[in-house]
Amino acid sequence: MNILVTGASGMIGKALCKSLRQAGHCVTGVVRRSPAPGGLEVPNIDGNTDWHNILPDSLEVVVHLAARVHNMHESEESATKDYFEINTAGTLNLAKQCAIQRIKRFIFISTVKVLGEGKDTPYSAADPGSPIGAYAISKWEAEQGLAEIANNSEMEIVILRPTLVYGPDVRANFLSLMKAVDRNFVLPLGCIKNLRSLLYVGNMVDAICACVNNPNAVGKTYLLSDGENVSTPELFRRIAKALDRPPRLLPVPIGVLRFCGILLGKSTVVNRLIGSFVVESNEIHNDLGWSPPYSMAAGLKVTADWYAQQKNADTTV
Repeated sequence: MNILVTGASGMIGKALCKSLRQAGHCVTGVVRRSPAPGGLEVPNIDGNTDWHNILPDSLEVVVHLAARVHNMHESEESATKDYFEINTAGTLNLAKQCAIQRIKRFIFISTVKVLGEGKDTPYSAADPGSPIGAYAISKWEAEQGLAEIANNSEMEIVILRPTLVYGPDVRANFLSLMKAVDRNFVLPLGCIKNLRSLLYVGNMVDAICACVNNPNAVGKTYLLSDGENVSTPELFRRIAKALDRPPRLLPVPIGVLRFCGILLGKSTVVNRLIGSFVVESNEIHNDLGWSPPYSMAAGLKVTADWYAQQKNADTTV
């Protein structure tokens, strides 16, 4: 099939393009900077982007990965406009032009955060949307707009909501955690008794590939995870094992962590560390027969190997 992938230079995009090509598909990658061989550069993806000369007549499927992601170092207020312009208006503008061109299927990568935060029981695709924060709201509004486009066109819509994705090229908090483990930092996480779902990039890519042409995926929304739920300290221990480092955890009471978070203005970070976020991904298994091909242990090992290679490369420069 002829497939276009936006966000092709990102962690998921690079792995997806490689996997799709290995499966025999003709893939065009779209990036905003420094296009890869055979790719296309689109400087800005927003509500005004003209896709007319980018969408080939033979195109059958679009996988829309490109998005403005959350940055822990910025305020929600300063980023709200960009979230809407890129994640909502940019998505719907692209989808409308795809529908006009009669592209068969549009696969949108959303986020489990559209369901909210703080629920004690597992989230499922049947739960109502309750997004918190500009990023989650922008993705939720894009989902609603896509549903309207599907109702008014023949284009098939598939929505995927991944949990936290890790793997080679991972950034942000997960990379920071790996660095802390590698440097033998002692972290005050020993008393945390939560559960969180994660998603290895290899499992994410495999799920997307499963949705490319399966008729059972049409009009569906799927939550994605590795199928293994771990506590924050257990994740720390597993990362330590993958990096061949001793896990150094200090049993600090949850109340003390919360108090320190308030004092340091880091309550949001602390709440994410101690809170639970578990999803059920049985819908995609029931509809498509899909199960994660990689265990969390295997995914963490690949991620750790990548991290070691990057660290060695940095020290030899």
